[in-house]
Amino acid sequence: MKLPFLLATLMTLPTPPAAAAPVPPDVEKRPHVVEAPFGAKRTDDYYWLRDDERKDPAMLAYLHAENAYVDAQMARLKPLQERLYGEIVGRIKQDDSSVPFRYHGWWYYSRFEAGKDYPVFARRKDGPGVDAISIQAANEAGDFAAEQVLLDVNAMAAGKDYFQIGDYEVTPDNAVLAWAEDDVGRRQYTIRFRNLATGEVYPDTITGVSPNLVWADDNRTLFYVENDPETLLTVRVKKHVLGTPADQDELVYEEEDDSFYMGIGRTRDDRFITIEVESTVSSELRYAPAADPRQFTVLAPRQRDVEYDADHHGGRWVIRTNADGATNFKLVTAPSDATSRQQWQDWLAHDPEVFIEEYELFDGFTAVGERSGGLERVRILRADGSQQYVSADEPAYSMGLSTNAEPDTPWLRYGYTSLTTPATTYELNVLTGERRLLKQQPVPGYDPSQYVTERLWVEARDGVRIPVSLVYRKGFRKDGSAALFQYAYGSYGISTDPGFNSQVVSLLDRGVVYAIAHVRGGQEMGRKWYEDGKLLKKQNTFNDFVDVTRALVAQGYAAPGRVAAMGGSAGGLLMGAVANQAPQDYRAMVALVPFVDVVTTMLDPSIPLTTNEYDEWGNPEQQTYYEYMLKYSPYDNVSAQAYPALFVGTGLWDSQVQYWEPAKWVAKLRDLNTGSAPILFRTNMDAGHGGKSGRFRRFREQSEYYAFVLDQLGVASEP
Repeated sequence: MKLPFLLATLMTLPTPPAAAAPVPPDVEKRPHVVEAPFGAKRTDDYYWLRDDERKDPAMLAYLHAENAYVDAQMARLKPLQERLYGEIVGRIKQDDSSVPFRYHGWWYYSRFEAGKDYPVFARRKDGPGVDAISIQAANEAGDFAAEQVLLDVNAMAAGKDYFQIGDYEVTPDNAVLAWAEDDVGRRQYTIRFRNLATGEVYPDTITGVSPNLVWADDNRTLFYVENDPETLLTVRVKKHVLGTPADQDELVYEEEDDSFYMGIGRTRDDRFITIEVESTVSSELRYAPAADPRQFTVLAPRQRDVEYDADHHGGRWVIRTNADGATNFKLVTAPSDATSRQQWQDWLAHDPEVFIEEYELFDGFTAVGERSGGLERVRILRADGSQQYVSADEPAYSMGLSTNAEPDTPWLRYGYTSLTTPATTYELNVLTGERRLLKQQPVPGYDPSQYVTERLWVEARDGVRIPVSLVYRKGFRKDGSAALFQYAYGSYGISTDPGFNSQVVSLLDRGVVYAIAHVRGGQEMGRKWYEDGKLLKKQNTFNDFVDVTRALVAQGYAAPGRVAAMGGSAGGLLMGAVANQAPQDYRAMVALVPFVDVVTTMLDPSIPLTTNEYDEWGNPEQQTYYEYMLKYSPYDNVSAQAYPALFVGTGLWDSQVQYWEPAKWVAKLRDLNTGSAPILFRTNMDAGHGGKSGRFRRFREQSEYYAFVLDQLGVASEP
């Protein structure tokens, strides 16, 4: 009698209300007119979200509300997120170390300790039986008796939400360490110093600098680059003498043209200290004797549309340049006291089919990193004029010069990887042909034989063939039913090479196909590939990405409704433009630190890095560029249409793409989106452009947007 009575009673009780669905934030509109110098006007309802101080309570409340909305929407996917995080971290050898390299009688490397987020930078004294392999074996065995710790970043980062070492340099006599650290994420670094014999940290402190340090031969004078506090541009080279006040540091060079970036270095033979300045289309180098760096000499005066970089070894300058119509660059030489291009002599001629990307000078040979057919190669040029290419065994791969710190060796180090092969460091003896494996990135639980990589070409709408790199798990059937995750960057001539990504394995194991679209705007196919994807040809980047997607779907690599896309920074611009222009082709998109408010940002030279970008995007103060940029700028082209599911990420302290760009974009998307797919906006309140610091924290973020994408694509949570 009791059970039927209980059931009847329960049936008569009132039904509790269903939990209310999370409601996305609705931020206030405050119309603001943005005017171009020639009179064009645009109304920006969300301009007020910009706060250079990051203190406005209303703005911060909005960002926190968006984060709370992400938390609520992602709550049901928390188990999947945790599984993904466990898989990703499980493929990391937690006590791993880098391949040591020798420099000035010491072997330098970094290593991680199990469970810790940050590296330990260390070195060991060179001696009999000490080499890269023996040091790795000692590290693997936990034998650190002969090690000198330079920086234990775990201890330095304790109690901080963000911490990053940008650069460190040891004096030529191996006695004093200088390093640059950032504890905010805005890439404004502080320089500090330590005596390596006593461990004493000197009181000398230099703030507001870039992470670029060079010692002079006197072991007391440090050259560094000072940033503008507002624009964060690299504007001044100064030198600091240990033991003197930083506010008395001598100005060495100041760059007046705010379209140029600046860096400093030492030449291969340690003979000169250099100051290099470069814009998108021009460069200039100054040099001074490292033994007495008081007077800097210009190697060749800057000239628009002439780029060059130079190194010195063997009593001459070797210069990589696009001068004289060498679109894909060539190598020339010049005497040690050169001051003009008239002194340059061609050495490695320009080839319209081969893009020269980098080079390294050795005592008896030169190694050249180049690209042809969309793939990388390493060419060895011997002193006797003979040449040799380093071989590769896969159809899609990435190969390039590794750390070759000293020139007096026959051993060339290079790196090799592919979408299925973990990062591998080899060294090749150019005299004997012997090749040694120094290290392959350990990936616990990963079996490369279970995965397949492909290289294919897609014809874009204008007839240009676009290279695509693909990877999937063995057993994949090209029957048009799979899910696809497509990535691209496509700006600044930065190439996205098909290297191993252990995190992607979690997608592959769930049947997802992963593709890299090598769109125009990168430099995979040479300099023209870059030129055809910038300024007034930027639309090619967006068209290429969409055309690759459509071709992969047509060829059966994915189902039409199961495609996700991802890009970050300028790749986030790509996502924003594609979301406006072809929303129907994508089920989900991830846009990280996206550059989406192109016109307004480029009209404001006070925003960090803007003036350096005029030759990449155009200067919207000129009407031609204004009108072209306005046609694709994601924020300006949001319209009343159904958008894909979007996961947007940013960092409050981002110095490259300010947080307010994605904040404004998301707010406008919420106003006009006619679809029902979710739009999530996550702000890291203690991070900058690269996300949170620490090797594990970023995987928390990645597992979150991976879970979002897999859910949207209808992929089973278990592999």
